[in-house]
Amino acid sequence: MLFKNEFEYRKKYKIIAGIDEAGRGPLAGPVVVAAVILDRDWHIEGLNDSKKLSEKKRNRLAWEILEKSLDCKVIIIPPTKIDEINILQATLLGMEQAVLDLKIKPDICLIDGNKVPEKIAHYSKAIVKGDAKYASIAAASILAKVTRDRIMREKHEKFPVYNFRKNKGYPTREHIAAIRSYGITSLHRKTFRPVKEIILENLDRTTAS
Repeated sequence: MLFKNEFEYRKKYKIIAGIDEAGRGPLAGPVVVAAVILDRDWHIEGLNDSKKLSEKKRNRLAWEILEKSLDCKVIIIPPTKIDEINILQATLLGMEQAVLDLKIKPDICLIDGNKVPEKIAHYSKAIVKGDAKYASIAAASILAKVTRDRIMREKHEKFPVYNFRKNKGYPTREHIAAIRSYGITSLHRKTFRPVKEIILENLDRTTAS
């Protein structure tokens, strides 16, 4: 179905780039954006929204996407930048950069969500839940998630008490409890609740004492 949907765009556009992100909601870690231009002569079996796939299948598909795509780019926006310009703008910046860094210029960009970056708006279309509708967006969602999950597993080795290997920086009870017990790291997004609230609570306690 995903390739069938995309085929309708291929009637009008020769080069289609799918764009998606991973990591808008976590309290820690980067937001990762991927742009993928699939080869119309290759059919990648099993492509789907990355959230609907097992980790094992995502990893297998990621390698296949890298091997068979005409072009792809992954952009990592760090927590410091997210805190500086907010998560929406950081995500749009990553999308814009991913597309502009492609070696092949797309005729149209299919972007998961309801917003498009300003610099590529004239050849972009926002599609809500596009990662479950179009093959190129699904491929981008897989690359973005596999990349971000790998980063968070690596960061787990440096900050094991937060269990990033399991929660990937998302606001689980365990993660929030660890922030309260051990404070924040360079990975944490200081402008995100409840990180911001915990920082203020600790500041109030320090001031009171």
